Amino acid sequence: MASNVPLRNLLSLVQNRSLKTSTAPPNTSSPSSFTVQYLLSSSGLHLESVHSVSQKLQIDESDLQNPHYVIGFLKAHDFKDAHIAKLIHKWPAVLHCKVEHNLKPKFEFFIENGFVGEILPELIVSNPDVLRRALDSRIIPCFELLKSVLGCSEKAASAFKRCSVSMMSAMEPNIDLLIKEGVPVDRIAKLIMLQPRTIQQKHQRMIYAVKALKDLEIDSKTTVFIHALRVMLQMSESTWNKKVEVLKSLGWTEEEILQAFKRCPFCFTCSEEKIRSVVDFLVNTLKMELRTVIERPEFLMLSVDKRIRPRYNVLKILESKKLVIGKKNMKQLLTMRENNFFQNYVIKYADKVPGLLEAYEVLPKQ
Repeated sequence: MASNVPLRNLLSLVQNRSLKTSTAPPNTSSPSSFTVQYLLSSSGLHLESVHSVSQKLQIDESDLQNPHYVIGFLKAHDFKDAHIAKLIHKWPAVLHCKVEHNLKPKFEFFIENGFVGEILPELIVSNPDVLRRALDSRIIPCFELLKSVLGCSEKAASAFKRCSVSMMSAMEPNIDLLIKEGVPVDRIAKLIMLQPRTIQQKHQRMIYAVKALKDLEIDSKTTVFIHALRVMLQMSESTWNKKVEVLKSLGWTEEEILQAFKRCPFCFTCSEEKIRSVVDFLVNTLKMELRTVIERPEFLMLSVDKRIRPRYNVLKILESKKLVIGKKNMKQLLTMRENNFFQNYVIKYADKVPGLLEAYEVLPKQ
């Protein structure tokens, strides 16, 4: 049963997700003056960036054909000077790429699959790693996998732009795992479109996350399962621990924390400061019972300054003027759509109550 699932099972999941990368030490020798001059005149880079790039790249004055060819090729594919400057700043070695053997085949594949106009330079500049990966063994299989799940090239292109090519090897086993565990393909597609890197987590981590959610008895066929998976995989252990400790300090039990996570996974994306602020205002100012807050964890996602306090101010004024009869359900007022509350409680009485609009200002006066 979910009630028997120890909190530490979840705590052990949200481990540090950081990927450690190693980079070659920069060349500390004086940069070639010709390299600096060439970059200034050809790349669109600013002087400060040029000096940084020239520490990692040397251009031979007697062999300018390839850098010229690369820049010309990029410009022929809708790369503006700003795109080229950003790309060279991120990956200086692009100027040494072989156009015919490296750039051209990849660009042709991307164009054939919907990366046209501004979309192509946006893809390359935001993720130059795609130019370092093999087309046949890495890029094409990843794109085809995305297309098979998402159903069309347009959606696959949108997701591909936000994927990490270096982490694509984990995508297929993770998708297979989710399907095996009963997650509908359309839910997996939604997850990929919302946050594609979630599906690229290390496979063992994904296995543990799925098991933890099943132990909590969260139905794998529901949208809540996908939301919970996203939240659990994006938090570090220290972040999770801090939020759990804050909730405990506010009077929540381990079982209540687990149940809150099942009802509203995204409330655990709130900062510790926000959690404290919301609970303090609800309990100490609105006099709401802590039990009510625990039963409605989505309240933690509301803004004190932009939602809770302005509505509370309006209700206090209307009650003092006896324009609101009977005790209003603050839970309903807090979750009411913005336009509905504004029309029914602010605009409706604005002519009768001077200062009501001011009381409803999103940011309260200091």
